[in-house]
Amino acid sequence: MLLDIWGKKNKPGAVYYDITWVGTVGKSPSTRQQEIFKIVRDARDLGVKTVQDAVTAGKPIAGWEVDHAVRGHIQKASYGDKFIHRTGHSIGTEVHSNGANMDDLEIHDERRILPNTCFSIEPGIYLPEFGVRLEVDVLVRTATAEVTGRIQTEIVTI
Repeated sequence: MLLDIWGKKNKPGAVYYDITWVGTVGKSPSTRQQEIFKIVRDARDLGVKTVQDAVTAGKPIAGWEVDHAVRGHIQKASYGDKFIHRTGHSIGTEVHSNGANMDDLEIHDERRILPNTCFSIEPGIYLPEFGVRLEVDVLVRTATAEVTGRIQTEIVTI
């Protein structure tokens, strides 16, 4: 089961929160599900680390660079053709906002990730029998970048 949830407070200027978690219903995840989960989890975490390292070092980074790192991890695991969307999107008062997208698939987004912006990192692998997408939101400040909520580290059994 894949749950993609987004929402915001009902007040002017509120910013969206957008996450995706995965789980299995009624039984433990299979070895194959755990394998795919680990690839997607590690790709997501690499995306977060790529941003954090650049921001901490004061190095400019563009959305395509994050997508490139995440997509490269999934391609290295031989599932590149099963990752069929960009890595993430800008988040603001609209769930899909107008800042840099983490995208080197649909477009080569050369816009820089700027301080005081938020975006998702949400890689996925989609197979005929199941799919895994893991989404977190990243908030960038002047010298730091942080995930704004809980980070899924294992498949949830529902």
